[in-house]
Amino acid sequence: MIDDSWRAKWQAAQDAVGQDLSDGATRWGADRIEAAVVRRYVEPLEIGTLIHTEKEAAVAAGYPGLVAPATGALAFSLPAMWSPGEETLWKSSERNAQPARTPINNEDPGPIPRTEGFFATDIEADFLRPVEIGERVGTKGRHLLSCVLKETSVGRGAFMTVESQIVSDRGDTVARLRTTLFAFDPIPEERMSEHVEAGANG
Repeated sequence: MIDDSWRAKWQAAQDAVGQDLSDGATRWGADRIEAAVVRRYVEPLEIGTLIHTEKEAAVAAGYPGLVAPATGALAFSLPAMWSPGEETLWKSSERNAQPARTPINNEDPGPIPRTEGFFATDIEADFLRPVEIGERVGTKGRHLLSCVLKETSVGRGAFMTVESQIVSDRGDTVARLRTTLFAFDPIPEERMSEHVEAGANG
């Protein structure tokens, strides 16, 4: 018999669909966007659009100055990983050790239960305008659009889609992001045979 008791821990998350799970505050990126940072961003990707590296080209295209690639908006909006005076991120010397904290993992998940693992499955973005050199951007909002429970080969959990905004210190929204991730707990070994059997029969 398949054990579905794990579904109960997700009820609060399912009830929260349609709500903004954030506290309304903006989480600002570590620094203002600088020309040198943009250059180092476009170099390994070999983005040849001159509006990112040559001011004359950007002005000729109608911009007041250099603009950052749209694809870099999320990276530029991330808070600092570590600052002087804080404890080390690396509390374990074990192989494949993960940082003790990271801005991509919410410290306050709200009604979403904590799980042993998670990974993103897709990201959609609506870019509303280019971000200019000198701006500071951050993320705001965490609207839970969907929460679909699923038992997969990696574990039992939920596929959740969350929408957030990338905002500028100029007061407007520059992009909207919709991220889908699968948060899960591994299937207990004693239940794995049932999972395999169910998959074979399904």
